[in-house]
Amino acid sequence: MEFDQLRHFLSVVQWESFSKAAEEIGLSQSALSRSVSRLEEQLGRQLLERQPRKVVPSEAGRILETRARELLARIDDIQTELSDDGVHGTIRVGAIPTIAPYFLPTRLRDFQSRFPEAKVVVQEETTAQVIRKVHDGDVDVAIAALPIESKYLEVEELFEEELKLLVSSQDALAKKETVRWNDLEQRTFILMGEAHCLTTNVLSFCHQKNLFPLSIERTSQLAMLQELVSLQHGISLIPEMAVILDSNQQRVYRSLSGTRPTRTVVMVTNPYRYESKLLKSFLGAMRKRPESEQKVANRRKK
Repeated sequence: MEFDQLRHFLSVVQWESFSKAAEEIGLSQSALSRSVSRLEEQLGRQLLERQPRKVVPSEAGRILETRARELLARIDDIQTELSDDGVHGTIRVGAIPTIAPYFLPTRLRDFQSRFPEAKVVVQEETTAQVIRKVHDGDVDVAIAALPIESKYLEVEELFEEELKLLVSSQDALAKKETVRWNDLEQRTFILMGEAHCLTTNVLSFCHQKNLFPLSIERTSQLAMLQELVSLQHGISLIPEMAVILDSNQQRVYRSLSGTRPTRTVVMVTNPYRYESKLLKSFLGAMRKRPESEQKVANRRKK
């Protein structure tokens, strides 16, 4: 049994397809099929069941999937530890779409200037997906927002940020210096898809205020949500990090009076994986707020 065979098997399980897995790892479909077949012969068990539209692991395959992930994670840790010089290496980062484009760019630029030999790979996924990847060892760290559902991962709070009310500049609410929660009654909200934790944050705060917003539009991108509000399709609540970078004059942001809605941005790691010197430096960089970002925030407050 070879490590590559285990990786091939796991790729098929992940994609539920030989053709998609073969494309992802750069093998022909026939070569991938032979690799998995040899693994089944060596173990004497059928590992995959071919259904009409997908391939799923058998009972033996599910056992192997768990053990193979554990084994390959240990192999990766050994390789990382032996080559750990604190300067070279790859950092794999998972981040949710409502954080990645606003939080990461400046920090990545600063980190790369300090560690030019390092490589940083960013994967943008929903919260559930990035947490699963941290658990499986597919990424080294995830940048997400509470709530996080996982018993075995380490969750470090980075900061709390306000969720600002977003309205069109033509909206009557844009003319108010102070906006109250009861001003939002009977208003249509534009929200992210249900898989995005920002939607959970927004609805949670609304329900705490006995506000049950009508949502007629959903989107997977925060930028599209902002554009829809500009076109007067509705209103929304937006993380402050996205507000700071928005200079569009067709949109107006307001803080809500009383208890302001917030979300907590966190960093998630797997304490059972080896933490390299380079990764420790990267985590330290994520904890610091760049000076350029602080200056922009201060200007906007004025």
